[in-house]
Amino acid sequence: MITRRFLLQSATCSAAALAASRAFALGNPSYPSRSVKWVVPYAPGGATDVLSRLLCQRLSDRLGQSFVVENKPGAGSNIGTQAVITSAPDGYTLLLTSTANAINASFDPALPYDFAKDIAPVAGVARIPLVLVVNNDLPVKTIADFVAYAKANPGKLSIASSGIGTSLHLSGELFKALAGVRFTHVAYRGSAPGLTDVMSGQIQGMFDNVTSSFELVRAGKLRALGVTTRERSATLPDVPPIADTLPGYETSSFYGVGAPHDTPREIVELLNREIDAALSDAEIRARIAELGAIPLHGNANEFGGMLTAETDRWRKVVELSGIRKE
Repeated sequence: MITRRFLLQSATCSAAALAASRAFALGNPSYPSRSVKWVVPYAPGGATDVLSRLLCQRLSDRLGQSFVVENKPGAGSNIGTQAVITSAPDGYTLLLTSTANAINASFDPALPYDFAKDIAPVAGVARIPLVLVVNNDLPVKTIADFVAYAKANPGKLSIASSGIGTSLHLSGELFKALAGVRFTHVAYRGSAPGLTDVMSGQIQGMFDNVTSSFELVRAGKLRALGVTTRERSATLPDVPPIADTLPGYETSSFYGVGAPHDTPREIVELLNREIDAALSDAEIRARIAELGAIPLHGNANEFGGMLTAETDRWRKVVELSGIRKE
């Protein structure tokens, strides 16, 4: 006979199993049980810190544990990236991934890791267009003018970047290849000193993230000729895409989140859902827009596909430029 006690026990077990199933579906119920480290492989300040701190505050509020930004700059983001790759795959060490990871996969032949295999894609964060800005005294108003001027003055133009092998540098190399022009590349340690020299006229132009240059353009201190994305930037709506003049031209900077390979899938999916939800928050969307950035939505698999596509895109640019890290 089936006793009342047996029925109660069965009901209790079924309820417990259902609760456990629901908890598993929502993510690891014990994660996070302590603070989570969010590694930014760049020095403090700038868009990377702003985006990271916005999201970390949201994750801390939602998940009940501190998400703490830790800056680990150096070697073109490789120091911070390797620190995450070699961490335990338990969800307690995350990486702010970026365009540098996609570029370094082919630009740096001595990388001590395989980014595509060693990082688990978690979520996209934002994409940032670049813009070609020039000194106000340069007698050009459009991309077509700039190409004509460069051809009429071969090798006399100097174009700044934030460093060799950066998206800013390689965006210039792609421009040279597609336009059939020559100019001198001058590498700086960051965007700010390069922009300063463009404003003074010591350097004639620079490919720069919209984030760090749009206020100078709006203030009339620099002239913007074209953005590097296929669509216009909402931050600089009057500036046309370079691709309107040079078909096939397209670059941008992006940011996302990664974790060490073999991080449990339920943790990855939990973080993806929370980050994606944060990017839909009105306050965060407004702050991202102020940076000239575009939120990147989607699941972890979609972000992984984007990482693969970006790595392939930049590999072609590196091969086209013929430049590799020595």
